[in-house]
Amino acid sequence: MEFRILGALDVTAHGVQVDLGGLTRRAVLGYLLLHPNQVVPASQLRDALWHGDPPPTARKIVQNAISAIRKIIADRAQADPATVLLTKVPGYLLEVDPDAVDLCRFRRLVEQGRAESAAGSPAAAQLSLRRALQLWHGNALADLAEAGILWRELTALADERLNAYEDCFDAELACGRHREITPELEILTAAAPLREGLCRQYMLALYRSGRQVDALGVYQRSRANLVDGLGIEPGRDLQRLHQMILTQDASLQTRKFRPPA
Repeated sequence: MEFRILGALDVTAHGVQVDLGGLTRRAVLGYLLLHPNQVVPASQLRDALWHGDPPPTARKIVQNAISAIRKIIADRAQADPATVLLTKVPGYLLEVDPDAVDLCRFRRLVEQGRAESAAGSPAAAQLSLRRALQLWHGNALADLAEAGILWRELTALADERLNAYEDCFDAELACGRHREITPELEILTAAAPLREGLCRQYMLALYRSGRQVDALGVYQRSRANLVDGLGIEPGRDLQRLHQMILTQDASLQTRKFRPPA
């Protein structure tokens, strides 16, 4: 079986999509997949499903969903004996091969990419990080979020994704791919205007592409967003990069350049 949560929840067996049933079953499985191979307390699961205000029948509803999911997995046990849903005090444990869960593969590839970058191999790092990012097909558990389920784990995952993008862009800048990444940076800085790391990378990519005026414009927009949204000025890194772009500092063209802290 394959479990995908980096997008809409999707489960397949031998390439055939598995029918999980209604929203409650999908939400229970989705939440367990956010914590693979970890015991999830039953109270935590109920709080997640009902935003901390579960109905009197919540325990029974969750138990029914667990039983249904367990049957779905058991029916495919011959093909996938590694996956099992256990009742384990104080809750439930979904045992699954990490390679069968896209979230686990994403995290493994990101860790690999960061290790390659730290070892001075940006070309290898950007390939690993790109492979990690290609596992995403929209927001995590997008179908559940569309149904009104908003978990803090999903917010944290969105942040993990942006962190991976920043690591990837650093590696690609070190490889001289500034022109190639400017379209993505334009989209991401618009979607996450308060992330100074992305703005820094966008400014640097634009400047190296011969677009000094555009790079300065990104700084001004970023500053306005930070002042209006958080009431703060840009951090020292961003201010320093802005000054270096104004003076056309020659070190900006060095592939390993990073604004000093």
